[in-house]
Amino acid sequence: MSAALQPRDEGSLPTLSLAGSRATLHLNRPEVMNRIQPEDIVEILRLLGEVEANPEIRALVIASTGKSFSAGAHLGSMARQAAAGGIKDTPGATFEDMINRLEMLRIPTIARLHGGVYGGSTDLALACDFRVGVTPRTVMFMPAARIGVHYYESGLRRYVSRLGFNNAKRLFMLAEEQSSEELLRIGYLTDLVAPEELDARIDAIADRLGELAPLAVQGAKRAINEIGHQALDVAALQERIAQAKASEDIKEGLRAFQEKRKPVFRGR
Repeated sequence: MSAALQPRDEGSLPTLSLAGSRATLHLNRPEVMNRIQPEDIVEILRLLGEVEANPEIRALVIASTGKSFSAGAHLGSMARQAAAGGIKDTPGATFEDMINRLEMLRIPTIARLHGGVYGGSTDLALACDFRVGVTPRTVMFMPAARIGVHYYESGLRRYVSRLGFNNAKRLFMLAEEQSSEELLRIGYLTDLVAPEELDARIDAIADRLGELAPLAVQGAKRAINEIGHQALDVAALQERIAQAKASEDIKEGLRAFQEKRKPVFRGR
């Protein structure tokens, strides 16, 4: 078979790796811009559950290789469904379900944006707590208006709550590519570094998260996300505050402060 006729390598399912208190969820379809296929959604949801169940993990990094970070949902699959009479989702395992699960994950999350971020992956990155990009390769655009897709509710809410009304309208309604510098300016990126500094910055954030008190960090994350969505569970917040006040970690933190040493937190 000639090279021109050989099927394109679509890669494989996402994988999870562990290193100390950090987990890395890796998208494995670089030849197709790390698009997220229906079977990937199911696997990512499973891996997020695995991460959630491991109390030793303090941070999750979302990463990939290739030219782009991710092209988002598999548009070819959507096109085939549309031609067959309408786009159908798998109940409980939609793209939106996956992003919402990632956003509300107990532990902090970091998007390692080494390249372009397109389509639904713009929301995947936005659902992470930290988004580290590189200049000039980290560019993004939301093409929904170019292809006739009306974005889902929680994604629209995330854009507005994180980036503001005007930026959300510009990104969705004009569907224009944004430079790395502009993404930093509007708050889409939390960090912008040179390509050779990307992994060092990811390491610094993940290591810092691994050092801090998990109950305080994770509790603050949940409350801030709920406030951003105007859905703060005050009773649950008060319960987490009380739990932190009664924890071994706060005793360790105060002892370490008095003894002028670095605390060792256990998350209990």
